[in-house]
Amino acid sequence: MTGIITYFKESFEELKNNVTPPTFSQGQSLTILVAIFSIIFSLIIWGIDSVFGEVMKVYFNLFK
Repeated sequence: MTGIITYFKESFEELKNNVTPPTFSQGQSLTILVAIFSIIFSLIIWGIDSVFGEVMKVYFNLFK
């Protein structure tokens, strides 16, 4: 149990002393980057879903 408490204390100290938040311009550019990749990823998923849906339609129409 002491190891866990020590771990959290050391983690908190490291965050407090060694980690700096990004600047406003870094935050803006990273936000834009995340938004662009989210849009690209969602379009890829949409495309795969559309293709899979069409494949399933063809497959089930074979047994009509």
